[in-house]
Amino acid sequence: MKCALLIKKITFLVLFGAICTPVFSQVKDLKIFGYLGNRIDECIEHRVKAQDVEHLIKPFRDRTETRRWQSEFWGKWIQGAIGSYRYNKDPELYQIIKNAANGLMATQTPDGYIGNYAPEAQLEQWDVWGRKYSMLGLIAWYDLSGDKTALTAACKVLDHLMTQFGPGKKNIVETGNYLGMASTSVLEPVIYLYNCTGEKRYLDFAEYIVKQWESPFGPQLISKAIKGVPVSGRFPHPKQWFSRENGQKAYEMMSCYEGLLELYKITGNPLYLSVVEKTVSHIISEEINVAGSGSAFECWYGGRERQTLATYHTMETCVTFTWMQLCNRLLGVTGNSLYADYIENSIFNALLASLKADASQIAKYSPLEGWRHEGEEQCGMHINCCNANGPRGFALIPDYAYHVNGETIFLNLYSPSESTIQLPGKKQVQLVQQTDYPVSGSIKIEVNPIKKSHFSFALRIPSWSSRSTVKVNGNEIADVLPGSYCQIERDWRKGDVITVELDMRAKLVELNQAQAIVRGPIVLARDSRFNDGDVDEASVIVAKDGYVDLQPVQNSGFSWMTFTAPLVLGTDLEGHRDPINVRFCDFASAGNTWDKNIRYRVWLPKTLNVMHAPYKPYSD
Repeated sequence: MKCALLIKKITFLVLFGAICTPVFSQVKDLKIFGYLGNRIDECIEHRVKAQDVEHLIKPFRDRTETRRWQSEFWGKWIQGAIGSYRYNKDPELYQIIKNAANGLMATQTPDGYIGNYAPEAQLEQWDVWGRKYSMLGLIAWYDLSGDKTALTAACKVLDHLMTQFGPGKKNIVETGNYLGMASTSVLEPVIYLYNCTGEKRYLDFAEYIVKQWESPFGPQLISKAIKGVPVSGRFPHPKQWFSRENGQKAYEMMSCYEGLLELYKITGNPLYLSVVEKTVSHIISEEINVAGSGSAFECWYGGRERQTLATYHTMETCVTFTWMQLCNRLLGVTGNSLYADYIENSIFNALLASLKADASQIAKYSPLEGWRHEGEEQCGMHINCCNANGPRGFALIPDYAYHVNGETIFLNLYSPSESTIQLPGKKQVQLVQQTDYPVSGSIKIEVNPIKKSHFSFALRIPSWSSRSTVKVNGNEIADVLPGSYCQIERDWRKGDVITVELDMRAKLVELNQAQAIVRGPIVLARDSRFNDGDVDEASVIVAKDGYVDLQPVQNSGFSWMTFTAPLVLGTDLEGHRDPINVRFCDFASAGNTWDKNIRYRVWLPKTLNVMHAPYKPYSD
């Protein structure tokens, strides 16, 4: 039996409810277990449900702001809460969400405005950005609940906004920060409201926004992508970093491209998809680091090549989540499994690393060395953008786990889990994954259709797995290639079993006279809690043919995974030329107590050998 490789472009259906269409989830009762599942559950319980929502609504009642972004927090939080509820169906959480939605709608003024800005300051600074998040939150609540008052409220917000922007009015791209990207990212909810209502004026407004990107005052998000201009070099270094002139702001830029991708789904304009794909390709090649995220001071900076340097304020969690979401949407549009690989990399490293051990907070930044710490409070709100946005990343994981297209089930996330999937023709399939992945590369999937059914099962074969084995009921599948989906089409019966073995050999990665270890999707780090030397000491990681001989260590006391790796430490080969076993843990566990007395490091400085040959003692 051969593996049919999926390379054509396909459009996946949304798993947990489409935007403004009847909610019919094909993936039902998904439950993720193990370490990853526990972290999702803990984030919901201790971060999402613990939020003081009334405090998030208060600025909408006061409406006295002239410059700050208080109005983004409600919309970010409620989207994470709604995604969390779609996953766990917690009735207490549902009531919290309902109260939050009703509380916000009660602040709407007769002209339709929902925001925190004083009348004379509207359209300035972060006002339109905040309105975007209010609309996104209300639309998400409407999709979940069917509450038409939420849809009406969101439409009124947009209708009011359209009285302020457009031909003969203010130009949207000339408002807000970062070359208008913050304001024009409102494109996303504009498209959703067109989906909801079919109102052509909303689609016309969306096209107006995209046109303004190319105006003399705009960020040229289309033309510069076509020309292949790096995302970190599209505009000169700004004189003032957090200002309108900075065109490298990562989160806002990707938010605009998310809106453009949604517009592509409506219009089918190939230019829009091409522009998004070109930009994402640049982000991958120029910015995304070994832990699956990027940015410094919240902006693109050529970080892929410079990730070995100690850098202020790297890997903002808002960037991590938005990167994951953009890749997930491209995965849905294109069916390219490489986007799923990038999401996996982000989940198991940057995202998990951002969540404090007790799940009470999400780090604003997650550097590759140093220590983790809480982010500063923003706008007098006892919260910051990443504490509000981070839970959306954890809520995205179930949405990413399985995609469904027609009669094909696409498995993206390997993790212990149980789920039920509804296929066309009333075909219902129960799936059980038994695995400790990524601790090991062994996965067992029980496929249990309610009755004998013909459909396809497509397994993601990660691009990093150089040698992979797939079997169905013990019979090996041929032609399993990395970086693709392995599609198995057959008549399935209850009790059929798929087994997958992925290549978990640890790879040595070298860059800029520094070394790191990557095992499967997991980046490893030294942590000072192991008490086995200075984590910043120069060393040489011993490898053979690019692979490091790791040995698992049980019960480290603080980490999800612990291994030893052979290292030659220091600069003295006369006295210390033999490698010793040094402990490493998964990056997510490194420094996750946020104690500044604990230090970790991913990229180890490599001791320079100017002989370019093995050292031989004089006594030999």
